[in-house]
Amino acid sequence: MNGDVPQQREGGTAPDYYVTVAEDVLRLCRPRHGVWVDLGAGSGGLGLALAATSSATLVLIDPNAAALAEALRAARDRGLHQRVVAVVSPAEAMPLADASVDLVVSRGSIFFWRDPAAGVREAHRILRPGGKAMLGGGLGSGYPVGAREAFIRRRYEGVLEEGPEAVRRFHEVRRPEAFRRWAVEAGLTDFDVSGEGGLSPEDARAGLGIWLRFTKR
Repeated sequence: MNGDVPQQREGGTAPDYYVTVAEDVLRLCRPRHGVWVDLGAGSGGLGLALAATSSATLVLIDPNAAALAEALRAARDRGLHQRVVAVVSPAEAMPLADASVDLVVSRGSIFFWRDPAAGVREAHRILRPGGKAMLGGGLGSGYPVGAREAFIRRRYEGVLEEGPEAVRRFHEVRRPEAFRRWAVEAGLTDFDVSGEGGLSPEDARAGLGIWLRFTKR
């Protein structure tokens, strides 16, 4: 359910934001090696970027079986298939054991979950004590400014074309208050919400995204 795809721009393809998001995950979460989950993985962009820069086993979870099949093909093409597995499941009911993974990441998916609080609760459930989660959306702090501005402009224009209700929904699910509400409803008492989602292309912070981070105590 990572719906955004790098778009073609003059002179070639835009930079891969999954790489810059993966860099932020590693820098901010400092996860221990083990089992990591890319929740709402879609075709595996973030999960494969993390697999390429670690020795962890990546579990890609998404309700879209066709997208996961594409992810597994990409993993094989990149020589990562021995450390990448796929599970067809919604975020709200993952078929993983309690306290079984070391890291849960999700980029661009939480905005489409049927029940975000339930998905956050599930992420917390499957984490081992000391495991960390980083859920939200954005292009990564290292994404080039010019490419970020172009990306946000395209995305915002697309939302405007869908009409007022789509614009309202776009902003509503990307508000820090919404992320804090989901965390509290999930039973979390110690968490951090950083960034501002849904900003207009004119805002210099647009594209940095919004993220919920927590550690299982």
